[in-house]
Amino acid sequence: MSIEIRNVSKKFGTFEALNDVSLSVGDAELVALLGPSGSGKTTLLRIIAGLDSPDTGSILLNGEDATNRGAGERGVGFVFQHYALFRHMTVMENVAFGLRVQPRNIRKSKSDIRDRVMTLLKLVQLDWVANRYPSQLSGGQRQRIALARALAVEPKVLLLDEPFGALDARVRRELRTWLRRLHDEISVSCVFVTHDQEEALEVSDRVAIMDAGRIEQVGTPQNVYDTPANPFVYSFLGNVNLFHGRVKEGRTTIGNIEVDAPELRDASDSPVVGYSRPHEMEISRERTANDALSAEIVQIQAVGPNVKLRLRRTDSRDILEAELTREKHRELELKIGELIYVRPRLVRVFIADPSEAPLNYQI
Repeated sequence: MSIEIRNVSKKFGTFEALNDVSLSVGDAELVALLGPSGSGKTTLLRIIAGLDSPDTGSILLNGEDATNRGAGERGVGFVFQHYALFRHMTVMENVAFGLRVQPRNIRKSKSDIRDRVMTLLKLVQLDWVANRYPSQLSGGQRQRIALARALAVEPKVLLLDEPFGALDARVRRELRTWLRRLHDEISVSCVFVTHDQEEALEVSDRVAIMDAGRIEQVGTPQNVYDTPANPFVYSFLGNVNLFHGRVKEGRTTIGNIEVDAPELRDASDSPVVGYSRPHEMEISRERTANDALSAEIVQIQAVGPNVKLRLRRTDSRDILEAELTREKHRELELKIGELIYVRPRLVRVFIADPSEAPLNYQI
């Protein structure tokens, strides 16, 4: 089932939770709503579910206006962050609950309900805990049971609000891999809320990045990471180094770095910000290019497959971050306190006003 959100706005008192938000979710697509706390992600999810109503705008499900339908009429399954399982019911009773309270004319027989529940428990790989209570399960197991309960009524749309937020890092990684695999098996349209960038980029087909009640960018994980639409998206998706400079006669000057920017000729003497990620920084012991910056190594973190460096520029005292492979680090034999040269291989330049479009340059 497709989902279309058209020009939705929502206020709580004077607080503007959503401001003219539009988004489309294709049939059987998995879309992540990603953003910081207070960006409007959960409010938008609740409006899709029918748990809240928009002040303006509309929600279409499969092309039909569902704005005024109640939550029970939308065919939506909702999974909360904190499971919301009934503690006094067994796992089987929890999963069966939605089926047992359906109207009599569509309610399945007891044997059919049992078969449906056991099928779902096998799907989430927990059929062996059918007679246990939620308190006897781990956090990851409870979250999978909550998902099975949401799927029991065969929803046309599955909505998940920070589904792994209450779990530790290792379990989160396991469950997001499992969720992606499960989604591919059941082929249901899915929208999930998260503030975890890695989670959104790894699991989803597309990501909608939100801030202050607006959608800043929508695209595939690779698209939003490689070509951010504005400084907020760039900064939100991982660590970034900033280089401040100005435009003069169609050229941007950022420290030692100069690049042609004819599109900015009319913005002469305007402030600009250059963005470069740590893995885009080139490290050497000798100055190999005029635009290389001198920096002192203040920290070396050799954890995992890559080595992270924290550097202090000698000209401005600004802090930079760089990331090397272990092989490159062994080759250079870097030490804390020594001076090296650093050069960004790729800088993306934005006018300091974040509403302006970015200009990307390979240097």
